[in-house]
Amino acid sequence: MKSEQKQGDGGAAGQPEMANVVERNIEALLQRQLAQEKQMPWQDRLADTVTTFTGSITFVFIHLALFGIWIIWNLGWLGLKPFDPSFVVLAMFASVEAIFLSTFVLISQNRSSALAEKRAELNLQVNLLGEHEITRLVILVTEMARQMNIEAAADPEISELAKDVQPERVLDTIEKKQVKMEQAKATSTPDES
Repeated sequence: MKSEQKQGDGGAAGQPEMANVVERNIEALLQRQLAQEKQMPWQDRLADTVTTFTGSITFVFIHLALFGIWIIWNLGWLGLKPFDPSFVVLAMFASVEAIFLSTFVLISQNRSSALAEKRAELNLQVNLLGEHEITRLVILVTEMARQMNIEAAADPEISELAKDVQPERVLDTIEKKQVKMEQAKATSTPDES
């Protein structure tokens, strides 16, 4: 029966088999990601490792234990001689740790931002390519409709869709609309100076 779907290698029962193109694309993206990770300098790998660990609950528990023992010891509750009764060393340790951790986080965020920018660029290029292909299909279908004497071919909206998107014009339009919105906000909000 046509409504029944074959089960793919990785598909669950009743789920349609994933298209080979999708699988190929996923594989290509994963391979690219692995290649990029292998090319990362050791400093970036270190920053990612530290950031991943410091963002875990294990890190929180270790700090709770260490700081708890440090505080209890230096309050004299364990019967041991306090080595940091004013907690100056603890404060200095926490400050230095915060400096290093924030630096590691910033390094990881900068790298993540660069990767996100590359992905956004790829996404834009794929979207522009898809838009171009759709435009060509609209032209082809419109021509077929015209040859078949179908009235829809004369629709002005279709002729607009048959034009290639010009990214510069789209960006200009977005920027103009944003400026107008900001101006409208500025004029509608009373100045509180």
